[in-house]
Amino acid sequence: MIWINGDDFGMNERCTRAIDTAMQSGIITHTSMMANGEYFNEAAALAKANGYSERVGIHFNLTEGAPLTQGITRIADMVKDGRFIKDYLNAPRTLNESEYEAVYRELRAQAKRMRDAGFVISHADSHHYIHNLSAVAPIAAAVCREYGIRRVRLTRTFDPHKTAENIANAWWREQGFETAEQFGRTSDVQSSIPDGIEIMVHPDLDREGILIDRTGMDEGYPVGVPLNRIQA
Repeated sequence: MIWINGDDFGMNERCTRAIDTAMQSGIITHTSMMANGEYFNEAAALAKANGYSERVGIHFNLTEGAPLTQGITRIADMVKDGRFIKDYLNAPRTLNESEYEAVYRELRAQAKRMRDAGFVISHADSHHYIHNLSAVAPIAAAVCREYGIRRVRLTRTFDPHKTAENIANAWWREQGFETAEQFGRTSDVQSSIPDGIEIMVHPDLDREGILIDRTGMDEGYPVGVPLNRIQA
């Protein structure tokens, strides 16, 4: 099976509409929900109305938007002025006991919000790969087990020389979670698409309203390449 996942469902109106279009047209097979996203409620309604709620996973997030819990706001390199920041990504470090508990409560709150909205939560991945950081992975794994989430995204598998990524992937598999055989972006599989792969895309609408795989922003508008059906 080829698993094509659209990240950031619920982040904002534009990318949520893009993901809904891509899901309905079969361009992507699954999507992952940003439970603290500003468009969460609307995204949940679209998934249920259009018949793909069982293919929605959780997009654990500690780097963008406002947290759902108060305790994590005391971690200065994760939250500033009530909003997540990316500073922790620049220098990942071991979390102390109170920080560990705060991150656990935040990720648990994100999963709970999805469950309370009626989602089974088909899989787990994360914004900016935070669930693969060594300090965060055990917390994400604990939340996944608590909520019965069995499938977890690996980090990119197409560079065998990236030791940290290989260690993270081996760790998730050793924990007994289901994973794809390989994981990457469309640029990794342009020539051939093997079975058992997960491909990550970021559906969005550019300034002309064209459905794209977002790779960046330009003057407030997403830019990228047209998002078309991927042929096996």
